[in-house]
Amino acid sequence: MTSPVSPDLAPARITMYGAEWCGDCRRSKRLLDTRGVDYEYVDLMVVADGAERAKAISGRTNIPVVIFPDGVHFTEPTDAELGAKLDEFEAAAA
Repeated sequence: MTSPVSPDLAPARITMYGAEWCGDCRRSKRLLDTRGVDYEYVDLMVVADGAERAKAISGRTNIPVVIFPDGVHFTEPTDAELGAKLDEFEAAAA
């Protein structure tokens, strides 16, 4: 996890930047899907500026990049890291 990004980069809902060829992306996407999370998936193989947007958020070229509406983002999160942030996010929304 890193510090929140600037407000202009924070999405209205959870957004994940990734690619099908990336094993970490498939794992994080599976966790989000299993938990029934409403999120936007930005496929870097389809969205022309997706990789640049992900790098602007994380400062790195690693994926997946998962960003929350509070501006906190994760790059290559473990399931435990992503799950803990999802728990926090869901608790705040309740």
